[in-house]
Amino acid sequence: MDTLNYALLLFGALAGGFVSGLAGFGTALMALGIWLYILPPSLAVPLVLICSVIAQTSTLPSMWKSFDLSLVWPFLIGGLAGVPLGTMMVATADPKVFKLSVGVLLLIFPTALYLNQRPLAFKFGGRIADGAIGFAGGILGGLAGLSGPLPILWANIRGWNKHERRGIFQLFNFTVLAAALVLQTASGLVATQVIWLALIAFPGTLVGAWCGARVYHALSDKHFGDIVLGLLFLSGVGLVWNSFAH
Repeated sequence: MDTLNYALLLFGALAGGFVSGLAGFGTALMALGIWLYILPPSLAVPLVLICSVIAQTSTLPSMWKSFDLSLVWPFLIGGLAGVPLGTMMVATADPKVFKLSVGVLLLIFPTALYLNQRPLAFKFGGRIADGAIGFAGGILGGLAGLSGPLPILWANIRGWNKHERRGIFQLFNFTVLAAALVLQTASGLVATQVIWLALIAFPGTLVGAWCGARVYHALSDKHFGDIVLGLLFLSGVGLVWNSFAH
């Protein structure tokens, strides 16, 4: 890799870390869009998983006391059940169809939630529905590192506050992406080169996550919700664009 590629690798790590520190998810959203210009998916996806886990771990201590663990556990159980299925689908899933389907979902639902001016607080399905959403998120996490979008949309529909949503985003993504990384490594899907790339990206990820966490503490509930929906929408744009561009 030349100097420009190293710079893009660090910039992607910084951007991914910042968004993860700010919103509790989004490393893949920011970093993949940059890293796929210089790395093949076989290297970029496991690198995203590693940097996601690093970013989540670095901000967890400062957030822990504000998390409501009673809300998180159904998502975690469902997510861990879904990760192996998603990992098995890596070799057989059609990437173009997958990216287009998820991308369209992320264009429609965040827009609808943003335009809806009435506060939402649906109780439908209780913990079972929460676990089902976690299961679907686990499949997407094992398949492509996209564990966040479905639980994030669901948390907005539930009407939970900033700290409740952040607890779900961060603890769920950390657990699911760490499990996906372990399974992909055990399955031989993580090349040795990824470790060296992760060491290069490590400082940018940590600095970005620290800066993002500082901004998070200054946000109101409404501003946090708007940023989360905006990030989901941008993720949808990127996935749809990527599915047609390749």
